Amino acid sequence: MLPDYEYALNYVLWGRWDDLFTLMIRTNDDMLGKKIQLFLNAYYYSSKQKEIIDTHDELLFYIDHAIVSSTIHSHTMHV
Repeated sequence: MLPDYEYALNYVLWGRWDDLFTLMIRTNDDMLGKKIQLFLNAYYYSSKQKEIIDTHDELLFYIDHAIVSSTIHSHTMHV
């Protein structure tokens, strides 16, 4: 089973906003949920392209950071 971060990355890259919204509701990571919420809100309601791009980039940055952190954590646990 894929962690929420990998699902989120997949949904963002493929533009699967309905699935991303569902993940936002179901995730146990409050920060991930908030980043998704900010992006989707900007995507659907903002008329400013910069706001949409910025929230998109912030979401991707958070997902990347979380994936790297969880990978490092899992490797140190097995040593």
